[in-house]
Amino acid sequence: MSDKPKITDSHCHLDFPDFNDDLSEIINNALQNGVCRMVTICTRLKNEPLVRKISEDYKAVYYAAGNHPMSVSSEPMANFNELISLSKHPKFIAIGETGLDYHYTSETAEAQKKSLEIHINAAQETKLPLIIHARNADKDIAEILESEFKNSPFSCVMHCFSSSKELAIKSIELGFYLSMSGIAAFPKSTELRKIFSLVPLDRILVETDSPYLAPPPYRGKRNEPAYVIHTARIGAEIFEISYEEFALQTESNFTTLFNKILTDGKP
Repeated sequence: MSDKPKITDSHCHLDFPDFNDDLSEIINNALQNGVCRMVTICTRLKNEPLVRKISEDYKAVYYAAGNHPMSVSSEPMANFNELISLSKHPKFIAIGETGLDYHYTSETAEAQKKSLEIHINAAQETKLPLIIHARNADKDIAEILESEFKNSPFSCVMHCFSSSKELAIKSIELGFYLSMSGIAAFPKSTELRKIFSLVPLDRILVETDSPYLAPPPYRGKRNEPAYVIHTARIGAEIFEISYEEFALQTESNFTTLFNKILTDGKP
């Protein structure tokens, strides 16, 4: 394990084919660069056994599972009881990712909303955090999350946040977290960096969403968990603190939100 400041990649996709040939090397590279944990996300429940096995094979890897909003039309509807059952695994630490995506799949909006509700109900029942994907759906996602939260509170992270200031404010009002991806490091993301600067530091996480969204200097290449440190450096600049301080705070934020790791063991 590296002696560099510890940090967590709170959202990656280690089961994707991009990592088939060198997964062990990818995970080892992350560990050598100070990434002490990775949360790999299952986006189609039929793939959960593979994602679970990755978490079982690698001590530093945890996992979450759900049906991605863009896949609701091609997958069976998420099942509440299945999610509850999956949540009993010691390395299963969150529900999702779920949410709404109207950029590519607005025609399935109603099915996405139904799927989202099932995932929210599972988060409410298990007390595990919800992982939200939101794209071009700020109004609907805010209304649904607020309404469901008032019925029964739940914890939540807005993964790969790149939405509006208004959604950021609403998320913070509900006690949610915002996760910073490589998008925040893109040169043209000035407005997004301004939005993050308005968010309390104790509500910030960092992620890669790898194999996508590699930050500079790897833009356009395959992303991997080790590269979360580049996004974290941008985060430190946004909050005008040292990298070490930013890493320490986001680690605290991570264990506060994903607190199951404190009772089921950690790397």
